[in-house]
Amino acid sequence: MSDHSDNAVSMGADATDVDEQTNAMAIRALIPLLVTFILGTLCLQGFNLVFTQVGEAVRAPGQASLITALPSIVLGIVCFIYGSLGDFVSLKKLVAFGLVTLFIGSLFGFISNYYFSANLWTVIIARVLQTAGEQVAGSAYLVVATKYLKNSLKVIFFGLFTAGYQLSAAIGVFAAGVLSSISWQFLFLIPAVTIVFLPLLLKNLPDGNHSGQQVDGFGFAIFGVATAFLTLFFSYLSWWMLLIAAVLFLGFAYYIRTADHPFITPAFFRNTRWLCAISLILVFYFVNYCISPVFNAIAHNLYGLQTSTVSNYLVWAFVVAAVVGTSSGAIVGRIGSAALGGASLFGVSGNASSYANLLLICGAVVLLGLVVFLVFRRHIYAANR
Repeated sequence: MSDHSDNAVSMGADATDVDEQTNAMAIRALIPLLVTFILGTLCLQGFNLVFTQVGEAVRAPGQASLITALPSIVLGIVCFIYGSLGDFVSLKKLVAFGLVTLFIGSLFGFISNYYFSANLWTVIIARVLQTAGEQVAGSAYLVVATKYLKNSLKVIFFGLFTAGYQLSAAIGVFAAGVLSSISWQFLFLIPAVTIVFLPLLLKNLPDGNHSGQQVDGFGFAIFGVATAFLTLFFSYLSWWMLLIAAVLFLGFAYYIRTADHPFITPAFFRNTRWLCAISLILVFYFVNYCISPVFNAIAHNLYGLQTSTVSNYLVWAFVVAAVVGTSSGAIVGRIGSAALGGASLFGVSGNASSYANLLLICGAVVLLGLVVFLVFRRHIYAANR
């Protein structure tokens, strides 16, 4: 999420300041958008914690990872799509679509798996609908904060966005732990309440249409289906799935070389410096998304703890992250954007130095986590020796 907010901050930094009325309307829209984003995203972390239990409940433990994997693929694709749609579809229409889709996914997931026999694919379909719906709120939040908010408030609201993501993780882990001992199906219903924000958002969001090129639906379809088959291969280990994925990826490579306006061009893959930098997100988010289910499995299989107990331990890490995220706006406002631009170990300065130093800090935190694990690993596994 931080990569979106960084882009938004850089885009909004040089923008002309808005008038008071526009700023007030933006604030009235940003709050419900943030709440919607939090309640929608918490389902991701919630199901990420309990997907193994859900897999057992739907009698498909071997394919349980699809409950989080396929919605994550959809999340990546819709981020591209919503970015393109923002050029020619009004925010009102986009947000209305998102909230209705989120609401339908929530009801469908709960009803089909609570009142009827729980099924792996009804869970996945519901999670896909919820993911596609809630991401509208996140995308719209960044657009509104960038274009319609006063410059002095941008950093604060981007900090709130980062904190909101961490808060959603905390609530999601805690809610999943509690509901796992009652009925995991109730997780679906939590974001359904956001439908009440629709009238307020339709009143305060801008309604202007913008000119822009159309969405590359065909390109998204090829890429999405290819990625889905690749994901399915790792769950079912059927080689024909891998073959289809390979053929589709080759077709995608040919398509982006010949299409007039593909959503991604071959030049993107030749920008090796950018690819190397963006790959760091994989490193940082890998731990973020895998740590909850891994801790849950360790606690259950080695120590006999229930998921509800595990969530009480995990939630505090996300609470700390949320507090840091909330404070980020004030910190930046105090020391200036990010003060880290004076010099870097890599001999760069200005904005490049700021980002280089931030990435060094992130890397140091990951390294610190490894050191802490190595120091305490004997104590952690003492009972099994």
